[in-house]
Amino acid sequence: MSRRTPLVTVMVNAAYKAARDLIRDFGEVENLQVSQKGPADFVSAADHRAEKTLVAELGRARPRFGFLLEEGGAIAGEDSSNRWVVDPLDGTTNFLHGLPHFAISIGLERDGKPYAGVIYDPVRDELFWAENGAGAFLNNQRLRVSARRALPTALLATALPFVARPRCPNHGAIVHRLAGETSGVRRSGSAALDLAYVAAGRIDGFWGYALAPWDLAAGVAIVREAGGIVTDVTGGPDAMASGDVLVTNGHLHGLLREALARRDD
Repeated sequence: MSRRTPLVTVMVNAAYKAARDLIRDFGEVENLQVSQKGPADFVSAADHRAEKTLVAELGRARPRFGFLLEEGGAIAGEDSSNRWVVDPLDGTTNFLHGLPHFAISIGLERDGKPYAGVIYDPVRDELFWAENGAGAFLNNQRLRVSARRALPTALLATALPFVARPRCPNHGAIVHRLAGETSGVRRSGSAALDLAYVAAGRIDGFWGYALAPWDLAAGVAIVREAGGIVTDVTGGPDAMASGDVLVTNGHLHGLLREALARRDD
């Protein structure tokens, strides 16, 4: 068992409050699938509504902190050391299609670095959370990354790059090759949950290109507290800045980095 700090409690309470509306809206989206107009506008409204709830709850508890929001952009705070990095609905396309795999992601940057994170999957009622130096947890159970050391036994996940942002033009070839060299490659549609699953030992490694800070901030804090390693895809320290990220249990980091660097032409 674990005891949440006041900071994590603030984040958890905000996530729970936003999740109540998301779950209600998700039920409505499933009904809207049969409408001629489609649910896209409704989902956009749900996304903004959840973000508004999170900003209100986090701002009430820590009024001097700034924000970096997926929908609302950057909001400066009086406290320049602390900034909330928020994705109110990570996995929007899944949500849009009635696929129950999405999450609320709340990260806290302290002096520009991930310090704490909460990722909440409201469908499964799974709460992943961590704070620097305090460990990582799923609900109240301590998390540790997996112990796998060989690529053939590893299960990987990736985030396919948007067509408009082709940071890695041979991504498809890499996925095809690694699918044959490992136990498989998954693409879930929620980078936040992919990172949470690395922390939980469900996935052994994850990589992606051109990801946004709100995709990563909470998950990076959780993975590191669970014993994992986060770098950019070349092994450098600038994953949060570049968005080109490699996340593993640590044992596989060098192997996967080399595999991603290998040319397929």
